[in-house]
Amino acid sequence: MKTELVNIKKRFGSFEALKGINLTIEDGEFVAIVGPSGCGKTTLLRLLSGFESPTEGEIVMDQETVASNSSFIPPEKRNIGLVFQSFALWPHMKIKDQVKFPLKHHRFVPQELKKNADARVEEMLEIVGLSHLADRMPSELSGGQKQRVAIARALSPSPALLLMDEPLSSLDAKLRIELRNEIQLIHRQFKTSIVYVTHDQSEALAMADKIVVMKDGFIEQVGTPKEIYFNPKTEFVATFISKANLIKGEWNGDVFTPTSSPHARWYLPEVDESFKTSGICPVRPEQFSLSGSGGLGGVVKNLLFQGREVHAIVDVNGEEINFITDLYSPIRIGDTVSLNVEGAMEPSIAGVV
Repeated sequence: MKTELVNIKKRFGSFEALKGINLTIEDGEFVAIVGPSGCGKTTLLRLLSGFESPTEGEIVMDQETVASNSSFIPPEKRNIGLVFQSFALWPHMKIKDQVKFPLKHHRFVPQELKKNADARVEEMLEIVGLSHLADRMPSELSGGQKQRVAIARALSPSPALLLMDEPLSSLDAKLRIELRNEIQLIHRQFKTSIVYVTHDQSEALAMADKIVVMKDGFIEQVGTPKEIYFNPKTEFVATFISKANLIKGEWNGDVFTPTSSPHARWYLPEVDESFKTSGICPVRPEQFSLSGSGGLGGVVKNLLFQGREVHAIVDVNGEEINFITDLYSPIRIGDTVSLNVEGAMEPSIAGVV
């Protein structure tokens, strides 16, 4: 099901939570919405689910307007499924009954699934690995198992759009990684459109087909994970999605010269014009490499061991620069080092005049 948000605005009294959102969610697409607290991502999800109505604009699902300032279709009449952060399982129901409930009551359930409800429940519990716990109560399950039940329940009626509100945030790190993988596999199997709200940038990068980065009620950038990571359009996107060093300097076409190292020349043709206008170059920590001379000179301030790599912080004229080096790097805290951008060709080599 294709879903379109057209110039969506949402006000709560004098506070404008959403300030003109335009977004298309294609059929079968996995869209992650990320942003800091208060950016409007949960409000956007509540509008899609039907728990709120827009102040201006319209929401169109499968070519039908489900919400505008003059019309509104409630949640139970939308072909959607919901997975919440808090699991929201009924404490008096067995696991198999939790999954069966929407098959009885969701108005868009295909007749074939309704007729074979028990088989559908078995199928869904098998997919999430909980067949052996079908007769358990929610109080007898771990947090990860409860969220698997919530996912199975949401998918059992085969909704056209699945909305997930920070579903993994209450789980420990190991469980989050496990369930990330399971959600991806389930998405590929069912090809249901998914809107996934999260504050965890690594989740969005790992799982989504498309990432929507929000700030202060606006969309800052929409793109694939690779586009968002390697080609940010704004300083906020560069620093919010993972880490990025914002190096001050001067641009000459696609060649950047850092202020603190006038002999360094980095050829970076894919940096957005907004950075060039601001005299800033975004560099990811892993893009830096140690060089003999001619790069950013500084002193190693700290080293953070991360197993297969070491995260280093270098003081360059009072500014902290993050870079990642390999496990066998000889640098130590207090060493003087020079950093250059890996693969940034000299203008003469790149054919730039």
